[in-house]
Amino acid sequence: MLSIFITGSSGFVGANLKEYLGTSYFISEFNRENDLDIHSNVVIHLAGKAHDLKNTCTPNEYYEVNTELAKKVFDAFLVSDAKVFITLSSVKAVADEVEGELTEVHHPNPITHYGKSKLLAEEYIFSKKIPLGKRVYVLRPCMIHGPGNKGNLNLLFKLVSRNIPWPLGSFQNMRSFCSIDNLLFIIKEIMEREDIPSGVYNVADDEPLSTNDLIRLIAQSQNRKPRFLNLSMRFIADISKIGDKLHLPLNTERLKKLTSSYVVSNIKIKTALSKPLPVSSREGLLKTFKSFNNQ
Repeated sequence: MLSIFITGSSGFVGANLKEYLGTSYFISEFNRENDLDIHSNVVIHLAGKAHDLKNTCTPNEYYEVNTELAKKVFDAFLVSDAKVFITLSSVKAVADEVEGELTEVHHPNPITHYGKSKLLAEEYIFSKKIPLGKRVYVLRPCMIHGPGNKGNLNLLFKLVSRNIPWPLGSFQNMRSFCSIDNLLFIIKEIMEREDIPSGVYNVADDEPLSTNDLIRLIAQSQNRKPRFLNLSMRFIADISKIGDKLHLPLNTERLKKLTSSYVVSNIKIKTALSKPLPVSSREGLLKTFKSFNNQ
């Protein structure tokens, strides 16, 4: 039986991974820093400090968890008998804004402390000589979603669920998403197969979708028709500037997040897998939105 050492097992990805793997594997979980004496075949490092939506944490918190803890776990892997190391980084370790399509060959230039802390961990990992027989994978997912997720998609769902016409219908954008089902499938394939080369891999669903597509899927999850207002983009931009001054829900930063494009290529990982992803972009998002109806 394959044995797996997991950090961050209580987080969204970790909890779903344990359920996905079931009883077919022996799983040991990281609880504290002195618990890094690894006796497993596979190390999956998921512990991390995510984006702070409420802006309550300090920059140091990102580096303490996303960088320093990653270093310690990877060092423990190097001196252990484990053969496979998988860690979650982020596309934000490369860029906060993307023109065209983000690939693994893009030169990293993160702006936020979150992205910088993730990139520092990546650089540390690949600065080390990997012993013969060991495989190392850095996965860069875009926005991960799934039942139980409480991120930005949940906030959008709550807003749209009021059945108020979506006022940003005039804006056209495309964004990549990552279904938890596809991410777990990729992790399982990587840890079980020896033919997938070590390296950095973007992780995203196949089809990027627009914010208007999300509004349609939210409405579909509630068995109703979507409602749009095609207001002038200039008018909306002016309103967002007023929102900056009056601290309204719609400000320039939020408008940018809702209407900008961020497309991520998954060609490298799909080529390595030589298998289709189990869930389409729309299927995964519809599953996520349907789960929000029960929260």
